[in-house]
Amino acid sequence: MKEELLEIIQKQLEISEIQAIEAVRGGDINEAFRLSTPNKNYFIKRNSASQFPNMFEAEAKGLQLLSETKALRVPKTLAQFDFEDDSLLVLEFLDFANPNRDFWPKLAEGLAALHKRTNEYFGLDHHNYIGNLQQSNRQHQSWADFFVTERLEPMLKMGLDQGEIHKFDLGLFDRCFSLLDDFFPPEKPSLIHGDFWSGNFAMSTKEEACAFDPAVYFGHREMDIAMSKLFGGFDPEFYKSYEHFYPLEQAWEERVDMANLYPLLVHVNLFGGSYFAQVKQILKSYD
Repeated sequence: MKEELLEIIQKQLEISEIQAIEAVRGGDINEAFRLSTPNKNYFIKRNSASQFPNMFEAEAKGLQLLSETKALRVPKTLAQFDFEDDSLLVLEFLDFANPNRDFWPKLAEGLAALHKRTNEYFGLDHHNYIGNLQQSNRQHQSWADFFVTERLEPMLKMGLDQGEIHKFDLGLFDRCFSLLDDFFPPEKPSLIHGDFWSGNFAMSTKEEACAFDPAVYFGHREMDIAMSKLFGGFDPEFYKSYEHFYPLEQAWEERVDMANLYPLLVHVNLFGGSYFAQVKQILKSYD
């Protein structure tokens, strides 16, 4: 990491001595580092300020929203700044452990508490990112309108522009969109994590259920539940416990695929069109 960046971090955090800084596994989107000092450790994300404007500012706002609910343990934001073309986010470093059998009920209870934070409108007062893709959060009164206009259509357009989706597949989407008005049960907009897969939560060494890397907005809570199922699903105890703390409407499992059209389209645009086969399979099931 550039010496100038370390000097800014040291000054902002009032660190007297940096013992080490080392790259750590931080996902596919950002560079990630562990900064060690005599007193504590820090987690640092770095990316391009020009390519992804305001990405870490939006992430810090998302972490703050999660933190205010006291539903899940989230890392504290300690600094966020841009220097030349480097954008940095400095977070509290959380030490993780392998989940024990009490973890899944804690995670479910925390997610249920998060979802009980509601709003009048679907969306958010600012835009943010999912991965490194911009996520529009313009507010809507209808979940179906929000889901189509702010979630599916932008990802569909991006896929078309990138050549990952073909125009002859658009009819499948039109049929899907026509079903949405009555597809999801009516509920108040819930604060959701927005990128709720297994890589974005963990158990701390203090046995806390922790969440990070949010893509928050006020949406239908089944979006988080569905995404938890996208790559094989969580421990069955998680779903059983969530139903205890905040029961889902009947037949929620039948709506999982529809909800997961959004994260799958995100994956099409981030990682290539091989994910579009799953999208087409879902769309054809509603044809």
